[in-house]
Amino acid sequence: MENTEFSHYSVLKNEVIDSLSIVPNGVYVDCTAGGGGHSFAIASKLNQEGKLFAIDRDEDAIKAAGNRLSPFGNCVTMVKSNFTEAVSVLKSRGITAIDGALIDLGVSSYQLDTAERGFSYMHDAPLDMRMDREQALTAYEVVNTYSEGELKKILFTYGEEKFAPKIASMIVRRRAEKPIETTMELAQLIKNAMPAKAKEGGHHPAKRSFQAIRIEVNGELSAIEPTLRDLISILKPGGRLAVITFHSLEDRITKQTFRSLCGTCTCPPDFPVCICGRKPIVRLPFQSIAPGEKELEENPRSRSARLRVAEKI
Repeated sequence: MENTEFSHYSVLKNEVIDSLSIVPNGVYVDCTAGGGGHSFAIASKLNQEGKLFAIDRDEDAIKAAGNRLSPFGNCVTMVKSNFTEAVSVLKSRGITAIDGALIDLGVSSYQLDTAERGFSYMHDAPLDMRMDREQALTAYEVVNTYSEGELKKILFTYGEEKFAPKIASMIVRRRAEKPIETTMELAQLIKNAMPAKAKEGGHHPAKRSFQAIRIEVNGELSAIEPTLRDLISILKPGGRLAVITFHSLEDRITKQTFRSLCGTCTCPPDFPVCICGRKPIVRLPFQSIAPGEKELEENPRSRSARLRVAEKI
């Protein structure tokens, strides 16, 4: 039976709200609304002139967040779309400048815990992993049609899985006999491909591989840098973009993008005018924030979360 309750712990919620320095009559966008927890906190800070656009590509999230945010009436606009389209969504509604934006790059607890969605190696379900269930590419296609070389690259690059060659080889051998159809089938195959020592303690043996396949299915990493740059381009001076990441790959891209936009002039001191064009676009109010002890007790899944913020100059 499908889990109809969209539950999602809003990671670093207080820290996000504080860091956005919300202007009551401002315009904000939550690019990954999920269950609406962060959106609700943002909307609670707005007056009747303020505006929040809550975007998500998951139809279940849109329904849940819409119900949760209904008390705010016309102050909140729900939009089903990918976070990569946030700026286009805003411009199509006549919004060309905003006071703040949030992107939460994590997978929701609802998606992980709803077996049918096929995100988890803890539940048996068809291989799916789509955040937007209207898209064509699923984990089944990745696992059963990608070449051994492509699988190895994905597992190593997106999952930082050192046993990627062995896992990719075993996937290809197994699917030659019959297609790999379920999450538990894939998880067991991954486990069998790894040496005994690698399976002792720590994370589940399939954790990194499932992360990698999920990233490939949803195109998560390639979209981050251009989306951050797009959002920063429409921030008003003093406006802030907050980004929550959950693994080192996301965090590295976010950190490097923000730092590049902080770039200072590299011309020699004796040059009369700047010719490098490297002028800072943003400043960083802080390097990063991690969850505190209380949050970690309430939601252990938040352990790897990091909040980074850029402020438009």
